[in-house]
Amino acid sequence: MENRFIYLNTCKRIQKELHLPESVILQNTKEEPVTEEQVNFLKDQAGSYEALFNRRSQQYRGRGLHEQKLSEKDYRSLLLDHYSFIKRPILILDGVAFIGNSKKTVAAAAQALGNE
Repeated sequence: MENRFIYLNTCKRIQKELHLPESVILQNTKEEPVTEEQVNFLKDQAGSYEALFNRRSQQYRGRGLHEQKLSEKDYRSLLLDHYSFIKRPILILDGVAFIGNSKKTVAAAAQALGNE
């Protein structure tokens, strides 16, 4: 998987904080949805589709998903269905994915970029 930063406008702060090199491809998931290949790669990196799933999405409660028992197949389908279900930002660097906006994840991404 090529070096890529998967984001939405809400991730601009982290994008600026990381000082991404020009070699990193920016992908706005609202305009360019994630592909099956990307979701499968990210699942391998995160350990499960559920680990990629953003429960803060307005769609999560709006669709009543918080009241359902979701399977891995359901999570995969939802991740491909709507951009807001995937945790962001995601930085893929040299085959390693940094997923989400926790301080620990952003710090690890900065270190991998040499921006400590």
